This record gives sequence, C-alpha cells and structure tokens, in this order.
Amino acid sequence: MIDADKRNAIFLLHKKGMGAREIARRLGIGRNTVRRVIALDGAMPPATRREKQPLDPELLRRLYAECDGWIQRVHEKLTEEEGVAVPYQTLTRKLRTLGIGTAHLERCAQVPDEPGGEMQHDTSVYPLSIGGLQGHVIASLLYLRYSKRRYLKFYRAFNRFKMKCFFHEALMFWGYAAGDCIIDNTNLARLRGTGADAVIVPEMEAFGRQYAFRFRCHEIGHANRKAGEERSFWTVETNFLPGRTFQSIEDLNAQALDWATTRMDHRPQGKARLIPAKAFEHERSFLTALPSPLPAPYLLHERDTDQYGYVAFGGNYYWVPGTARVTVKALEYAGRLQLCIGTACVAEYPLPVDGVRNAKFSPPGQPAPPGHPRNCKQPTQEEEKRLRAISPSVDEYLSFALKSQGVARHRFLREVFALSGQMATALFIRTVERALRYRIISVDTLRRIAQLCLNQGEVVLPSPQVDESFRDRDAYRQGHLTDAPDFSQYDNMLEDDDG
Repeated sequence: MIDADKRNAIFLLHKKGMGAREIARRLGIGRNTVRRVIALDGAMPPATRREKQPLDPELLRRLYAECDGWIQRVHEKLTEEEGVAVPYQTLTRKLRTLGIGTAHLERCAQVPDEPGGEMQHDTSVYPLSIGGLQGHVIASLLYLRYSKRRYLKFYRAFNRFKMKCFFHEALMFWGYAAGDCIIDNTNLARLRGTGADAVIVPEMEAFGRQYAFRFRCHEIGHANRKAGEERSFWTVETNFLPGRTFQSIEDLNAQALDWATTRMDHRPQGKARLIPAKAFEHERSFLTALPSPLPAPYLLHERDTDQYGYVAFGGNYYWVPGTARVTVKALEYAGRLQLCIGTACVAEYPLPVDGVRNAKFSPPGQPAPPGHPRNCKQPTQEEEKRLRAISPSVDEYLSFALKSQGVARHRFLREVFALSGQMATALFIRTVERALRYRIISVDTLRRIAQLCLNQGEVVLPSPQVDESFRDRDAYRQGHLTDAPDFSQYDNMLEDDDG
C-alpha cells in the first residue's frame, strides 16, 4: 500500500511533466503503480471491507449451552458444523456483547501494588502419596503481594485453630506483617456477609489485631483479587510437588519450608525478574514489625486423670506427675502439650508425629510410671500372628474377614483367638474352612458350625492322654480306699418333689 504522501508526490511530479518511467525510477516503485496513482489523481483508493459475517444470537446461546460454557468448543462447532467461519476474537467479543457466560461479571477491584500494602492467604487440597500411602493434604500459603515472599505448610486437617497457628508461625518467621490480609469468603474467619460486606468472626478479628493486620474478604467470583496467591498454588503444583517424594508429613513440611523460604526467595519472579528477598529488604520499612515474644495460640482442654495417673488426649496417653488425681488443664499448642494443675505447669510433652495413636508418654529421663492407662487399647498383633500360624486355611480366612466391612478388627481377633483355645485344633481348622466357604464372619456362627461338625462326626476328636502312673501315687492309694459318698439325701429330695 502506497501512503498518502508518496501518492501526492507522484501526482505532483506528473503535473510537472515527468514521465511515469522516470517517476518510478526516482521513487523506487513500479511503473504500473505510478499509472494507477496518476489515474486516481493521487488520492487514496476507496477502502473495500468484506461484509460482516452475521452471528445469530440464538445460535450462540444454544451452542454455548450445549458446550457447557467452553467457548473454544463453541468456535469449533460454529466452523465445522454450522459453516460460520468467524475469528475466535470476534466470537468472544460477540459473547461479551450478548452477556453470555461469565463475560458479564465485573472486573475485580484493581489496587495499586504498594510496598507493605497487603498479604494474601488461601488453602488448597492436593492428593499426595506420603510414606507410600495415598491421601489428601491441605496446603496453607501466605503471600506478600509486593515482595512476593511465600510461606507454605501442609496439614492433614485445617480448622480455625490451625489457621491461627499457621499465621503465628509464618509472621514470626518474617518478623513483619502487612496491614491487610486478603482472603476468600471462608467460614474460618468470616462470620456472615461476603466481600466488602463481610463481618469477621470477633475471635479472628482480635487475633489479627494482635499481629497488626485485619482480614478482608474479596467479592464472590473475584478470586483474581488475590491473583498472586492463586499463581503461587499453581507454582506449588507445577514446581514443588512434581518429582519429589515424602516419607512423612514432617518431611513434606521440611521440604516445603526450604522451597518457599530459600529457593523461591532468591529466584527471579515474573517479567520484572524481581527477587523476593531483595524486594523484602525494601518493603520491610513499610511493614509493621512484630515483637518477638508474642504468645503462641493454644486451645484449652480439661481432662480427668485416671487411677493410674494418665490423661487421654488425641488418641494417646500422658502421665501426670504427682499423686493428685484431679482435673488437669491441657493446653494444646501447635506442636506441644502442656499439662497444668491450677496455675502450675506440671509437665510438657511434644505432640507425637503424624499417625501415632494409643501410645503412652512420660517425662523423659525418669523411670516409667507403673500401671497402664485405663482406656488404653490393647494391640492384637500377637493374637493375629498365632492364629495365622495354625494353618494356611486360617490365614486365608483372617485375610478375608479382616477386609470385610463392619468388622471390629481387634474385637474379632480376640474372640476368634479365644475360640481357638476352646476346641481341638482339627475342629477349629475344619470350622474355619467351612466358614470361609460360606463367607461367614460371625463368631457365634463359628461356634454353631463347630457344634454341627461334631454332631455330624466330621471331626474325630483325639483321645485324652492319661498318664497311667497316677495309680502309683500316694494320693491315689490313700483315696481309692475311702468310703463311697452318701447320696441318700438327694433321693429324699426327689421323693419330696414327687409328693
């Protein structure tokens, strides 16, 4: 396309009498182009635009509903099935004009990115293999918007108390806090309302004041209001979790701490290649410095001490020093448990690692306390081991029964083990084989099967082994010559009954 200035120059040279060949040579353009410009008197040619492709609004609405809102699929059906060749950008603009889908939502509030302005918090659930066992963990992440610093930790379960412990741990690690913390409309911190109208739970509002910040909820559907937080979770999914193995929840959190506070802290972020550690040095003067001795959050529980000196907590048992068997105050912190009688702390224990249950704990360096916790469950590994060693059929039956739904494992093993001691081994094996054939797991039915086997003569019971040398014992010699007992009084009782 020849621009307007060059067209004007061609026409002026032509009016001065210069030929088309000379004009083309001087301006470096083709002679035919010069002739076309002269024919138009140097004016721009009229613009020719293709006629717009009509888009039926009803067709767009129908396709949008059929494709469940996936606009890319709508574009494919338009071009392949309806024969409407429309650019994708034109389609999305038309959908926005018609207010179809989420295009009618207002953009989230845009806030200037200022140092010390805000931090963002959210949680996300991930399926994860830990120690060879597949399960779900909850990732909690705190993000400083300006400097892009992160603090990441994983939990088996997440509640309001865990949320407090996480904030305390993260903010104490940084030593600073921003004035606002943007969250979604979670019930862990929100009492009622949403977005700007949200009312924060008084407990959480007071907790935030202790650390010099306040919780603020973004509007529903405006998750991009904390886009840095959402992007951080994407980085966790694509950068932290892939290619790593975790032996325990403690191992997972140790790797997460190193990744979030060391690796990502010194890695350039975004198009600006910002390094969070350096940006934090600049942002620090705009944040609120937190005093180091801030008390850690805790939960108060009251527990009664049993007659053996233990209190139960979290599926485990803790020894209470002393002889007083009174109600104990158990203060649960993030990683430790304090036992108090009145205002005095009598013992403090680290909370056990993930998955430890039915364990006893006593003060280290002291003799183990006598006695056993009253409600401590007894393991059944030894009973199961002995039962499986009886025969392969018993081993197969236990594998079947213990996998059945509704079976109380420990009670079932104890009852079957007791049953094995009440009958001959051959009869017990025959009973178990028949129960396995008919898929029976009721212990009462096992007893009836054993009785049936005896009645049908399926099992020949072994004769009792008698040591005939008993006749040579002095006790036998003295006793076999005594007078026979007199049972006449029982005869009289029968006669009285007949009368």
